[in-house]
Amino acid sequence: MDIIHVPALPLNFEQKKIILAEDTASHYGSGLLEVFATPAMIAFMEKTCYEGIAHYLAPGYSSVGTKVHVEHLRAIRVGVKIHCEARLNTIDGKKLFFEVRVFDHQGVIGQGTHTRYIIDIEKFMLKL
Repeated sequence: MDIIHVPALPLNFEQKKIILAEDTASHYGSGLLEVFATPAMIAFMEKTCYEGIAHYLAPGYSSVGTKVHVEHLRAIRVGVKIHCEARLNTIDGKKLFFEVRVFDHQGVIGQGTHTRYIIDIEKFMLKL
């Protein structure tokens, strides 16, 4: 059984959001300032990849993040609208390799790569 069905690579995904107080460094504990936190940016990148690929997976399967390599290039205030672009470039067995970038109206605020691994949900949970 094929566990992933994609029409062709690359596949592009996008999500938008407005930065909220719970997205800040002071909220995450990763800093003192009320600016977009690096952990929040990474979570936004992962969410875009996860949700983008989810409907291409066979029933009973999901994906988990296994590797993130990013640069956070600029600070952004609460209330700013941002969007993430994720591109699935390669599938190697159960490994999915993405390029990710986050933008605001002025340009790129973060970029990097993300790797996800396809899992059988039931088997994965039994191993815990």
